[in-house]
Amino acid sequence: MNLQTFEKLQYDELKNSVKDYCISSLGKKLIDHMMPSGNKEVVINRLKETEEGKKLIDSSSAVPLNGIMHIELIMDKAEKGIILDAEMLANSSAFLRGCRRIKSYMKDKTFDAPILHAYSLGIEEHKTLEEEIEHAIRNNRVDDEASSELKKIRRHIALTETKIEERLDKFLKSSQNKMYIQEFFVSKRQGRLTIPIKAAYKNQIQGAVVETSSKGSTVFIEPSIVSKYTQQLIVLKSEEAIEEYKVLTYLTGFILENLESIKRNIEVMSEYDMIFARAKYSKAIDGIMPKVNDVGKIIIKAGRHPLLKGNVIPLKFEIGENFRSLIITGPNAGGKTVVLKTVGLLTLAMQTGLLLPVGEGTELSVFDKIFVDIGDDQNMENALSTFSSHVKNLAEIIRQTGKSTLLLFDEIGSGTEPSEGAALAIAILEEVYQKGAITLATTHYGEIKNYSAAHPDFENAAMRFNSETLEPLYQLVIGQSGESNALWISKKMGISEQVLTRAKDYMISKSYKIEKVHPAKIRKPQTVFSKNEKNTEHLDKGDRVFLNEYNDYGIVYKAKDKYNNLVIFYNNAFVEMNEKQLKLEIKAKDLYPDGYDIDSLFTSFAERKLEKDIKRGSKKALKRIRKYGIEPLKKEK
Repeated sequence: MNLQTFEKLQYDELKNSVKDYCISSLGKKLIDHMMPSGNKEVVINRLKETEEGKKLIDSSSAVPLNGIMHIELIMDKAEKGIILDAEMLANSSAFLRGCRRIKSYMKDKTFDAPILHAYSLGIEEHKTLEEEIEHAIRNNRVDDEASSELKKIRRHIALTETKIEERLDKFLKSSQNKMYIQEFFVSKRQGRLTIPIKAAYKNQIQGAVVETSSKGSTVFIEPSIVSKYTQQLIVLKSEEAIEEYKVLTYLTGFILENLESIKRNIEVMSEYDMIFARAKYSKAIDGIMPKVNDVGKIIIKAGRHPLLKGNVIPLKFEIGENFRSLIITGPNAGGKTVVLKTVGLLTLAMQTGLLLPVGEGTELSVFDKIFVDIGDDQNMENALSTFSSHVKNLAEIIRQTGKSTLLLFDEIGSGTEPSEGAALAIAILEEVYQKGAITLATTHYGEIKNYSAAHPDFENAAMRFNSETLEPLYQLVIGQSGESNALWISKKMGISEQVLTRAKDYMISKSYKIEKVHPAKIRKPQTVFSKNEKNTEHLDKGDRVFLNEYNDYGIVYKAKDKYNNLVIFYNNAFVEMNEKQLKLEIKAKDLYPDGYDIDSLFTSFAERKLEKDIKRGSKKALKRIRKYGIEPLKKEK
């Protein structure tokens, strides 16, 4: 595998989709480092892990995989000798509790999930440490009950604070202090209890100025009547901090004593997070476990690209059993590249341990290497042409290709003179075949199709194409080569049958008609488009005509009336034109096959347009109905 393979097949996008289902950074980190395995047994074990995880998710409302947030960072701090604070210890306790719960959850899963159950046996419970932390830490702070000394200190703190509050309350209620006070409440400033005093009277109050308001109109004074108790409170707070530190130090030391065991638990919980993320993703894409081999055989039934959304046409595909190289032909934008990417990404996903969005009976092979040559890798810095960059990539692929290699070539040999490109492509396909690779390639070259048809271990395939509508169907048909879509399109666009027949002959014989034509024998054009020239042939519905006024083409919708006016379908609208403004280009009978429904060219548009106009009460629409005899649509009930 190489980075280009992962990039072209969107492997990192696939991993990011899986990461979204992780509940911790630990699982995400494992997925970041997750790579496809070339070992069949490892792949099968990964798939079984994922399948077991999916089965547990289906049967349980929730898997108790909790408490693993930030735990690795906390253990790193403890290992470096940093005393853990109350919040870190609370998180550590939550992790230990999560380990205990998942171990208990897996206890009776021996039959349903034997592999995942076995992993839980590696989890060591630390009930005593867990209980010690829970006893000493409550709501992310050291609890009063953590030690008898701490409990006594905090009781004295509470009593001292009560005395301070009583005296301050008495100060506020004193009538002789009323004129000095700015606000009648106790305000805590810089950890000290103060009274807001008007700045003008600050010298009238005995006490220490702790703070002044931003505007200077108020000073916050700690009256001298509470100074003695404030000093006592400062000493008590210091004693409290020392006692809390003792508790935190003890608990951190307890964790350090069990650090190696906790680290092993972290590894197991990380694996669980990754496996259940794979399972959740596989469930989201309706994935199933395929059959796995390592002999190059791929059979995909109703396969879908894992990253494509919406109504995706399923892929039916096979290679590696009756043939080892498949050559796909078909129209541009017909789905050939999507086939390559689907086969490639499904293979990478399977070797990573993901269940696949495929039908029953699907079988995939494990490969040591997967190489792709898809798209334009032009290197502007080195001034390499598109063809040169492809050849450079192909040269490296050929060098590394071996028996357990899957090759995906898009438009192999393209970018240069066709005969040379085809010859080079055939030579490359032959070379990698002899090295034992499984090869899937797309092409437009007839020479490659002919070579594939003649080779006993090659096979042709085609992307289906609707020859009537010129639309791709995105369906792969193995055992066929693609039709000459260029000739179909040319016929539809008005190229004469004489020219098309000659093109077909040239495709087969390669014997070109090369002769000089005497000027006297040059044929006159069949049709000259002129505004002044009369149209001598009757125009019927469906005929393709030239519109002199627009210097463009349209289709006859309604034959001429008694005033020699016709209705023409042009630029997605109906326009009325006199026959003198028109020139026949191709008759409908020559443009469309026998039995073709001419009305289908106009009906859908006409109905939509007319229905919209009628609904909004367009007078113009009603006028058109009367003039052209168009039947209005019935309103839906």
